[in-house]
Amino acid sequence: MRQASTILSIDTPGRGFTDITRAMAEWVAQAGIEEGLLTLLCRHTSASLLIQENAAREVRVDLAAWLDRLAPEGAHYMHDDEGPDDMPAHLKATLTGVNLQIPVIDGGMALGTWQGIYLAEHRQKPHRREIAVHLIGA
Repeated sequence: MRQASTILSIDTPGRGFTDITRAMAEWVAQAGIEEGLLTLLCRHTSASLLIQENAAREVRVDLAAWLDRLAPEGAHYMHDDEGPDDMPAHLKATLTGVNLQIPVIDGGMALGTWQGIYLAEHRQKPHRREIAVHLIGA
């Protein structure tokens, strides 16, 4: 059994979904583990990770609009230490999750044809986000 791990830094342009599929695929290939399990952890409470449609951009637009309806900005939150988008960002991260587990088969991630890995930035402004990456296998 072998393991590999790292912390990847991802710059986001602000609210939206940043496709990190290629970066993850390259890292898995460099790790040289043919069969195993890839685990990703977003080390933040106002950003998250998703596996989502990678072909139709409208899916991500609709998903962002839906999250905005579920957790709208406003003065109705007690927690607003970093501005009006602070608490809604925490709620969106809670809804979408901060970790993923992806099987690695034949040296690559076993994602479906239309699946991509996205770092969801729930804050208005750009941020540098960290993703802890771990791969275990043979």
